[in-house]
Amino acid sequence: MSKLIAVLNVVAWSGFWAFGYIALTSGNLGPAQVTTAAILAFIGLIVGLFAYFRLVRSAEATGYARRTNQLSAQERNRAHDINAEAVAEVEGR
Repeated sequence: MSKLIAVLNVVAWSGFWAFGYIALTSGNLGPAQVTTAAILAFIGLIVGLFAYFRLVRSAEATGYARRTNQLSAQERNRAHDINAEAVAEVEGR
């Protein structure tokens, strides 16, 4: 499944760049053709981003890539409480 998403990612980004270039540099195309190229470029952008984020999530889950340095909810709440206590001390509460 990961390979299929990788292929989709490449195709989507290729479409984004190809149709985006056509939409931006078209000199003698009609407004309908430029609009169509812009819409296809936007679809390529959305699908490319979606596929990229799915690949990143898959790579982290399988151990191929290192996990992000995000805190767990428990660690985040503890850090927030410590910070709130420090602010209270500085403000003299």
